[in-house]
Amino acid sequence: MSSRADGRPPIAWWLPLPAVLGGLFVVVPVLAMLGRVDWSSFGALVTSTASLTALGLSLGTALAATAVAFVLGYPLAVVFARSRSRWVGVARAVVLLPLVLPPVVGGLALLAAFGRIGVLGGFLDEHGLRIAFTTTAVVIAQTFVAMPFLVSSIEGALRVEGDRFERVAATLGAGPTRTFLTVTTPRVLPGIVSGLVLCFARALGEFGATLTFAGSLQGVTRTLPLEIYLQREVDPDTAVALAVVLVVVAVVVIGASSLRTRGVTA
Repeated sequence: MSSRADGRPPIAWWLPLPAVLGGLFVVVPVLAMLGRVDWSSFGALVTSTASLTALGLSLGTALAATAVAFVLGYPLAVVFARSRSRWVGVARAVVLLPLVLPPVVGGLALLAAFGRIGVLGGFLDEHGLRIAFTTTAVVIAQTFVAMPFLVSSIEGALRVEGDRFERVAATLGAGPTRTFLTVTTPRVLPGIVSGLVLCFARALGEFGATLTFAGSLQGVTRTLPLEIYLQREVDPDTAVALAVVLVVVAVVVIGASSLRTRGVTA
């Protein structure tokens, strides 16, 4: 079969059916949750002091975690994509481990490292720097679980783009740093944007590692997912309303990213 009028390859006739079912699998539960919202009191529920504090804390820590993940994860992605060392596969498996670990296990691992009697936490505590059960712990937990999403997204973009232009830049006299900033980064910008969005969204929704490593202290470590979990037991209406807020924020972030990515690739 020939290509379509817009030049794109045709889609197999049977693909729309499972595609629609896949979309409904995600959309129906969200719509069902919207149907349970008490819209008459929605505003009051989501603007309570506890709700606004939790939302502000979630947004702030998620942004901080995304920034830390980018500073640490982008170089990791470049090394994974460009290095020929046989140990890269082992390093990649370790870095991407939080993708498959239960978040609670991640929280226990962070406690073992940064808790008061942890490998690093004990040393830091002796010098007056406590990490566990602080806002810093929230950022660390979110970074731990979210950074692999950024690394895998950028690494995939780097592998798709290849290194031909980087090699050409090197033959023209550009140093590694200049090549990295002026050739590598602009070419994988859509992958970077996608990775940042996935990282932020994952950090925003992080629950298990945060609860285990940072606890649930109002105004300090109680992020919006933790507030939703606690309200689920005492006030289901508030829990559902806050869940809707979290969904809306996620949709806005992902939607804005999609538009931005289309603009970059256009």
